[in-house]
Amino acid sequence: MAVHSRPAAFEGMDGFSYSVDIITDTTGDTAAPWGAYLFFVKWGQGEPEVQGHLETAFLITGDNESFVRYQLGAMQLATVKATLDGLLRPSATERHA
Repeated sequence: MAVHSRPAAFEGMDGFSYSVDIITDTTGDTAAPWGAYLFFVKWGQGEPEVQGHLETAFLITGDNESFVRYQLGAMQLATVKATLDGLLRPSATERHA
């Protein structure tokens, strides 16, 4: 994912466009104080207007920020797209509601 000079973009299974970025933050865990996760921005149809966002939990944790960013940046784009689709799928409780 990190080989591109701009955020990757995908069409989600809901038909909307999403761009994705790697976000890092502190975890609060002294054993692995840094974490990295994917942050998906949902774009409206027509004029480019932000409609919302989705984010994963920490996907990588470790000792330092550059390490976790690098590790998550190595994720294949197909895996990033599958992660987005997983976030868009309704949970079992939503399907039965």
